[in-house]
Amino acid sequence: MSNFKEISFQPAGQFEETRFEKNHNVIFENSLEASKVVAKEIADLIVSKASQGAKCVLGLATGSSPIKVYEELVRLHKEEGLSFANVITFNLDEYWPMQPDDIQSYHYFMHEHLFNHVDILPENVHVPDGTIKPEDVYQYCVDYELKIKEAGGLDFQLLGIGRTGHIGFNEPGSHYNSSTRSITLDHITREDAASSFLGLDNVPRRAITMGISTIKKAKRVVLLAWGEGKAKVLQRTIEGEITSQVPATYLQEHDNSTFVMDKEAASELTRIKTPWLVTSCVWTEELKKKAIFWLSDVVNKPILKLTDKDYNDNGMASLLVEEGTSYELNIKMFNSLQRTITGWPGGKPNADDSKRPERSTPEKKRVIIFSPHPDDDVISMGGTFDRLVEQGHEVHIAYQTSGNIAVSDEDALRFAEVSKMLSPDSDRIGNVINAIRNKGANEIDALDVRKLKGEIRKAESLGATRYMGVPDENVHFLNLPFYETGKVKKDKLSKADIDIMCSLIEKVKPHQIYAAGDLADPHGTHKVCLDSLFEALDVLKKENYMNDCWVWLYRGAWFEWQPHEIEMAVPMSPDQVVKKRHAIFYHQSQKDNVMFQGNDAREFWVRAEDRNRLTAEKYRNLGMADYAAIEAFKRYHF
Repeated sequence: MSNFKEISFQPAGQFEETRFEKNHNVIFENSLEASKVVAKEIADLIVSKASQGAKCVLGLATGSSPIKVYEELVRLHKEEGLSFANVITFNLDEYWPMQPDDIQSYHYFMHEHLFNHVDILPENVHVPDGTIKPEDVYQYCVDYELKIKEAGGLDFQLLGIGRTGHIGFNEPGSHYNSSTRSITLDHITREDAASSFLGLDNVPRRAITMGISTIKKAKRVVLLAWGEGKAKVLQRTIEGEITSQVPATYLQEHDNSTFVMDKEAASELTRIKTPWLVTSCVWTEELKKKAIFWLSDVVNKPILKLTDKDYNDNGMASLLVEEGTSYELNIKMFNSLQRTITGWPGGKPNADDSKRPERSTPEKKRVIIFSPHPDDDVISMGGTFDRLVEQGHEVHIAYQTSGNIAVSDEDALRFAEVSKMLSPDSDRIGNVINAIRNKGANEIDALDVRKLKGEIRKAESLGATRYMGVPDENVHFLNLPFYETGKVKKDKLSKADIDIMCSLIEKVKPHQIYAAGDLADPHGTHKVCLDSLFEALDVLKKENYMNDCWVWLYRGAWFEWQPHEIEMAVPMSPDQVVKKRHAIFYHQSQKDNVMFQGNDAREFWVRAEDRNRLTAEKYRNLGMADYAAIEAFKRYHF
């Protein structure tokens, strides 16, 4: 990936590797590193303007993408004396209608993440007003534009990008000369916001947003994008034609804009996904796999039927020069893929393990399956879970968070009312029922309500683990503190979280660890839970027992490992598919009307089965045996 330490603008297409790309972009290893670089550019601009006795006018964004940028700006203010006294800010957008003190408002977001922690003058802060009367919205938007103009225009505009390709709330269909205005939100945008509002029905349908023209007038534009979830829209934005259906493509016309991405967000760009179509490649083993599996898909042939002509016609002639004939290369890659397949995820006893994914010894392994929420274990690896138990390994399940926020008020009320019937004199249960019934829109749950919701998920989890044959004493509810805020926004990982993770690992001394390797949202719960494991491993890696521990990463409900990434593929029989489905059904509070469904209307069990079936189809199309379903894993080396 890119080693850029600065992100100064360069014309796209200036170098051969960017000939597909129409926006200048810089790719970083991770969002934290990138955010610090962006924050430094903003800080340098503020200081430069201050030295000239001038105001620095910033256009600011909300959402998960800029959070780390704001954290770094706050650090620079508190630790290095960066002053915001000369800064004027204009935020991109706000939901309408929306009260400024509502925890979902962008006014609240900006004060929580930035304004409350720096010395910016309150009169220099401008966030669109979500309380404006309908008849006054038009004039308010005109006045917002005039305020930006009176301030001297935007010196720097920070942006994120939505899955619809929106910037600000400029949804598909937005015109290139649009200014600040009221807009109706796209359904996909509202789905993406549903988790913050505890359900789609609570998401406003309208918003006030700066227009495309307003954004394009900024002297400098930086767009942030993190995670696999943004990869496809970024590819369309950077490599596609300018179209109102992907409003971010209008930035191709801006002469000082830069897209700043992590490697996951950049994964669909041609030079990243298929670099052999762009330039000469250094053919590593991983890149060879990636290219050959891609070629097999493009020409619709299994690996062993690929010909020299197929390679030459698809930009891979240099690979044949290096490897010899397609015949020899095909066999090599076929064997490599075939060796990922195993019905023995804990290792096959008394077998030659030199060409198997896992070790044959010890025959009976101690295993920890870390599950970010109390259902990810069975949703993501229920078949492998079943095999491990069936084959006699000591399996421990560790639910990292309570998952209480994902239980609806309706479900919680139903359980509370049943409890009240059994204990009619219980004041505590009565208080819980009243708290749920009297809860305001988007209000944080009372502590006892959160406890009830957590217990609902705990009981469902125990039902599933018992069904899978795991004794209760091997089921661990870690309730990591970072999650227990009662809000969608979580705390940062702390030493307390890491200590809990370390304590369980030290107790079990596992030979195998399974964990959710999701990178779709770098600020999401799955990624934070993964980071907690990585930090725990870093603490414990010098312990002798850790020399015998292998870590396998599975994917969550949203994405799957691609064939070239898979190092262990566990086939599932039709009976196992059904058993996995039944295990998922134990999580009844998550079965219907899921609060955090995302953009996929399918129930989790359907989504899981479709994904496992698709992985099996990919293996079959590459020339492997025809399995009903496959669960996939990638090894993490620490």
